[in-house]
Amino acid sequence: MTNQPFAALILAAGKGTRMKSDLHKVLHPIAGRPMLGHLLASVDDLGAARKVVVTGAGREQVESFVGSLGVDVATQEPQLGTAHAVQQGKAALAGFAGDVLILYGDVPLVRPETMRRMLDRLHAQDAPAAVVLGFRPADPLAYGRILARADGTIEKMVEYKDASAAERAVDLCNSGLMAVRGPDLWPLLARVGNDNAAREYYLPDIVMIAGAEGRSSAVIEAEPWEVAGVNSRAELAAVEGEWQQRRRIAAMADGATLIAPETVWFAHDTVIGRDVLIEPHVFFGPKVAIGDGAIIHGFSHIEGATVRTGAEIGPYARLRPGADIGEAAKIGNFVEVKNARFGAGAKANHLSYVGDADVGAKANIGAGTITCNYDGFLKYRTVIGQGAFIGSNSALVAPVTIGDGAIVGAGSTITRDVETDALAVARGRQDARPGWASRFRAAMKIKKAAKKQG
Repeated sequence: MTNQPFAALILAAGKGTRMKSDLHKVLHPIAGRPMLGHLLASVDDLGAARKVVVTGAGREQVESFVGSLGVDVATQEPQLGTAHAVQQGKAALAGFAGDVLILYGDVPLVRPETMRRMLDRLHAQDAPAAVVLGFRPADPLAYGRILARADGTIEKMVEYKDASAAERAVDLCNSGLMAVRGPDLWPLLARVGNDNAAREYYLPDIVMIAGAEGRSSAVIEAEPWEVAGVNSRAELAAVEGEWQQRRRIAAMADGATLIAPETVWFAHDTVIGRDVLIEPHVFFGPKVAIGDGAIIHGFSHIEGATVRTGAEIGPYARLRPGADIGEAAKIGNFVEVKNARFGAGAKANHLSYVGDADVGAKANIGAGTITCNYDGFLKYRTVIGQGAFIGSNSALVAPVTIGDGAIVGAGSTITRDVETDALAVARGRQDARPGWASRFRAAMKIKKAAKKQG
């Protein structure tokens, strides 16, 4: 393994016209994280010394995304091919003598392990001029081809447009990803021409230029899914599906049970404990952690939330950012929780909204209860004490505190604090009038008959 410092140079200048979107192509999300974010996280895992993104149209969006991530942005305008795109990063890497790992912003799933293999191969005993990442797709389509010898050294690389019939029959394809030593890269790029069908400057040409000088290059292979590119919404969905399938397998390998794995959708940072049971049709947004032994019933939507050991969620529950569900607590069907903490064993079993609240251990919130946390301008907090019981169809108008062990009668609208162990009832007085209903019906029948006669 080499310890040579490396820079990640990510090409993202394509306009992405087939996405038909105002959002820059590389910012479209997979598993809740922009494609470019996946790549940057991978190179960060490897400890990249420098990071440069080469963009074109929509560069403002990219600059906004990477502004706090220690990334330099270069511009390719006009767009004259991949070699030309890489050249635009030269100024940002001025004086950098390490390796350069060339990646593509719309090829987001390449693993850190694969990047490491590329860099290690670059520093193998035969010291190749460049290392190219190849793959063997089921259908080679119009990918550039790599003609390699048995030892992995490259005999020839050719773009599909310029390939002969025999060369097109080769199934080893060029992903476009490449590793090159920085001091070698810029001189090689300077000699790339555009004498080809598209009149573009092709990055793979540096392999043949180095070869003409007696320096061979090498290819290592990746699985096709790892280098799948995204140029359309359909391809975005396919890459998302591939990512999700692998994440589901990983979750089950780590000790979670997914009853219908194909219906569960994870975010890039979802944390799932051991012996977690996840029923069908559950969606995890970003920033979710599920503790050991929790149960997530079907059709629940969880985002920005913590579910602790042994808690039970759903079915049809929604946990929004800031929800913290304590050990063995229960959030039942059609309950929404936002920015609220539930203590151990607390329950909200049915049809409730609990927002901006602290719910004490073993408190019980009845069906139809809501915390009225917003007055149209500001948010306010509700505190429900340990062991408190909130009767069904109650409205708790924040800011308000319900003391430990207190009981709120069903149908109450609570606007003032309730003392510990007190009973609070706030509803209109029931008035019963014997015989009124039968007299009303008789009078209405007479009125209706008179209207028909008229």
